[in-house]
Amino acid sequence: MSVLYDRLTRALEIGHAREVDLLEDAMAVPDDLRAAAVLIAVTDRPENAGGPGVILTHRPDTMRQHAGQAAFPGGKLDPGEDAVEAALREAHEEIALDPREVKIIGPSDPFRTRTGYDITPVLAVVPPDLPLVPNPAEVREVFEPPLGFILDRANQVRRTVEWEGAPRTYFEIMWQGHRIWGVTAAIIGNLSRRLPMTELFDG
Repeated sequence: MSVLYDRLTRALEIGHAREVDLLEDAMAVPDDLRAAAVLIAVTDRPENAGGPGVILTHRPDTMRQHAGQAAFPGGKLDPGEDAVEAALREAHEEIALDPREVKIIGPSDPFRTRTGYDITPVLAVVPPDLPLVPNPAEVREVFEPPLGFILDRANQVRRTVEWEGAPRTYFEIMWQGHRIWGVTAAIIGNLSRRLPMTELFDG
């Protein structure tokens, strides 16, 4: 295993052993939720080549829901699947990420959405510069912001909008023209609350 894998594993263990204030959907979550999973694939990129990044996608602008939004590879669980299996399957379907290249660390905090999903993020490490191929039906492009940048809470900007007669708060991360917001930014925000940065980037 790599140094990055070991550091992320240790950081996640430390993070889940302590209490933190987690982000939640700004709107009421229904009682009946569908299980889903996303893959947080961290690239094992050396520091002299930019350091670790996180694989994210933009949805096609033609999609009926969440058009153009930034997202982790992922989707609903099929019958009989667990979160890890679903995250790996969806990443393979969406961006041709070979499951054999993925070293799973484990699940982090679920995020429940007003649209009726109970999403389990699955943290993993992958080699850098894999030959990823977007499925045009589901993915417009793949991009890779630095792990340290998106986990830095200074880059997670709180926004408030008026929605259905009430103020709603969400978080937004901007990186090189890519806008990461909504559920994806909230999942990143929760991960940043769990992972001690000193465990990842010091020493």
